[in-house]
Amino acid sequence: MAGAPYNVLFLCTGNSARSIIGEAILNHRGGDKFRAFSAGSRPRGSVHPIALELLDRMHVPHEGARSKDWSEFAQPGAPVMDFVFTVCDRAAAETCPVWPGQPMTAHWSVEDPVLEEGNETAQWVAFRHAFKILDTRIRLLLSLPIPALDRIRLQRNLDEIGTVKASPDGSNT
Repeated sequence: MAGAPYNVLFLCTGNSARSIIGEAILNHRGGDKFRAFSAGSRPRGSVHPIALELLDRMHVPHEGARSKDWSEFAQPGAPVMDFVFTVCDRAAAETCPVWPGQPMTAHWSVEDPVLEEGNETAQWVAFRHAFKILDTRIRLLLSLPIPALDRIRLQRNLDEIGTVKASPDGSNT
């Protein structure tokens, strides 16, 4: 694994909500140890406005957040990723580009809040729930003693983190 900062790529299909939120949270909480990015296999071309407003309300900076294609990170000169996390089932099932450097990968499925068809309150609840799950998992990632773990133990930990859910009351299950 490369030394700090570790580069992390969050992937989903549309790159308009979950992966953007993951990128922003990790850049906010990761200090100088992590640099996060996000992309999508079929980006929508814009970030969902509730995602941006939620990040503002949670005091998580998101300057420069944009919906982009994952091919940007498979090009020569792109940052070499240490970790790649898929946050949607569709992106996890797709054939991803070959990432230089053989990054650690894990699937951290999160329901897509963009698909919530209810009223505005229901949409906000869905986005807030996605935020809680990603925030919980990122905090767990940040607590790992990454340099002390071999690849097998690190992979096991990353996979376990992907199963952690944040319940509506904020506790973890």
